[in-house]
Amino acid sequence: MSTERPKSDQTVGVNTRLAHGPYDPRLQHGFVNPPVFHGSTVLFPDVATLRDRARQPFSYALSGTPTTKALEDALNELEGSAGTILLPSGLAAVTVPLLAFLSAGDHCLVVDSVYHPTRRFCDGTLTRMGVTVEYFDPHIGGGIAALMRPETKVVFIEAPGSHTFEIVDVAAVAEAARTGGAVTMMDNTWATPLLFRPLDHGVDLSIHALTKYPGGHSDVMMGSVSASREVWPQLRATQLQLGVNAAPDDTYLVLRGLKTMGVRLERHGRSALAVAEWLASRDEVAAVLHPALPDFPGNALWRRQFSGSSGLFGFVLKGGGKTGDAFLNALTLFGLGFSWGGHESLAVPSDLSDRTIAKGPDGGTLIRLQIGLEDVDDLCADLERGFAAARAA
Repeated sequence: MSTERPKSDQTVGVNTRLAHGPYDPRLQHGFVNPPVFHGSTVLFPDVATLRDRARQPFSYALSGTPTTKALEDALNELEGSAGTILLPSGLAAVTVPLLAFLSAGDHCLVVDSVYHPTRRFCDGTLTRMGVTVEYFDPHIGGGIAALMRPETKVVFIEAPGSHTFEIVDVAAVAEAARTGGAVTMMDNTWATPLLFRPLDHGVDLSIHALTKYPGGHSDVMMGSVSASREVWPQLRATQLQLGVNAAPDDTYLVLRGLKTMGVRLERHGRSALAVAEWLASRDEVAAVLHPALPDFPGNALWRRQFSGSSGLFGFVLKGGGKTGDAFLNALTLFGLGFSWGGHESLAVPSDLSDRTIAKGPDGGTLIRLQIGLEDVDDLCADLERGFAAARAA
């Protein structure tokens, strides 16, 4: 656990900071990576120290180890947060803060373009708990003030929106929420803290699926929640009450992934934009949903808030479901699978049937692409195979 932002040399670039991390090899016998601590019990030198264990750096593995602290410190440095908790999945990073700040009788506002498992939790567990959940238009901006109620305790946003990539005016929503007495949470997995820092825009809690770009190799599941000083104690207390933390080996894999996240993310973003521009030139494509494209409806807002783009975007293939299935089945480099942020490219059909407001564009079948680390020419050739199969269908 870390409740203070680690000291670091902010005059050097982000890749330098990622490569060196917020820990000192001189304190670890010179080894450049932190050790992996496997254990549960922590021994105390005497009874007085045991009774005063809350003041000790470590008291039991559930509350943290030197391994988890290293990752928490690294994320605090990237996020500018007062504290970070680690959780065993990205979805857990969504559900734990919602449980921390909502009670029966409360009202929760959620952007309609949210990740489907988030909606499933809101409509299932939160509703069963007696929380009223209301979905709002991702383009609402400061107009969300009109939806605030005295019992509104949480405003949950995700930007860009899942599958449809709408851009939320984060600062405007966060300001309206704070004025109304609510906590703002943001799923920032698409951008990572390298491209957008939610707390700098007034958000209270920044949520990440570390499974994606921080892990980077499709071999680990983990999530994190980084909090401002005001809300950190309640978030941390809820984590300990629920009894969830991250496993040591998974934590190490994410620590290792962070070392190269900057250079990987740059490659993902550059390749994805090149593929998106190529798709935009195709007659078979009705629309490309990539925030960095100049004709994307939220491009100006994206440029104002984000410092770059990642490897995930969508496009609308002209034709119905059979056309889309033929396109996807013909792909050989793009795998058909969920998640993203790993080294390999993926493609999935998007199902927006749960939406009530952000219905997405018309004109065909919506497909989401994750652009990996392959060569762009090879990826375009694979998509060309998909177009050929779609035409034949």
